[in-house]
Amino acid sequence: MKKYTNILFDLDGTLTDPKVGITKSVAYALKSFGIEVKDLDSLCKFIGPPLRVSFRDYYGFSEEECNRAVEKYREYFSETGMFENRVYPGIEELLKSLKKNGRKLFVATSKPTVFAVKILEHFDLLRYFDDVSGSELDGSRDRKGDVIRFALQKNGLTGLTNVVMVGDREHDVIGAKENNIDVIGVLYGYGDRAELEKAGADYIVENVENLYSLLCRSGGS
Repeated sequence: MKKYTNILFDLDGTLTDPKVGITKSVAYALKSFGIEVKDLDSLCKFIGPPLRVSFRDYYGFSEEECNRAVEKYREYFSETGMFENRVYPGIEELLKSLKKNGRKLFVATSKPTVFAVKILEHFDLLRYFDDVSGSELDGSRDRKGDVIRFALQKNGLTGLTNVVMVGDREHDVIGAKENNIDVIGVLYGYGDRAELEKAGADYIVENVENLYSLLCRSGGS
């Protein structure tokens, strides 16, 4: 197995479980359009993809409506929603072990960089990462492939055989493949095995313990 010395992590559904904050923020945004959502679990489909894409695909919003919805979403998310979140058990131990053994760790997320940094700071995880790459508040660079490409270029990662992306949704897999890097799909987040297999994940793990074993086996721990 390859030794992955540079590891890119998705944020939502991979490092942290953002379910409560994201679904409440989406419900808040939809309410401004007169749409009441009683079952917040029905909004879990918003976890992972770019927000504008989800408002368009799931509610048929126009580009202007998508922009307004994202603005309303951020009213709640920036003050409260981003902290209605939790770190998956075992993640900090995983990051600590990988750093101790010389791996370089990065975050590549479709979430705006400014929010990603605040979340990582809040949970005292930022110290484990060499860099955090995300989208811009104006909606640019929100496709996962673009975020990964930006992260690779920004950090001078040109030897792609030792780079791997870790994520829970098809967008992570597709984005990694667009950039010719391997990808590990995790099943403890918000994607399922069928989604990750169809997208072409190189490896699929059930839980954080399995992820730890896989990454540590790739070159020792």
